[in-house]
Amino acid sequence: MIEVTRLNGKKFFLNADLIKTLESAPDTIVTLTTGEKLMILEKIDTVIERTVEYRKKLYTELPRTSLRTGD
Repeated sequence: MIEVTRLNGKKFFLNADLIKTLESAPDTIVTLTTGEKLMILEKIDTVIERTVEYRKKLYTELPRTSLRTGD
């Protein structure tokens, strides 16, 4: 989840896996896979950076497993 800010200044956490599209008009509009639209203060580049960092963190914390058969 990534932290973002509503237009009224309230911070909340957004499930980055639900982001379908990002638009700039002039505030950032996030469209979720559910069809819901959210307007936030963060710029698109910031949302992308936070999403990438979130996913990096997820993948680096995954347990390492062997892909070889017979182990």
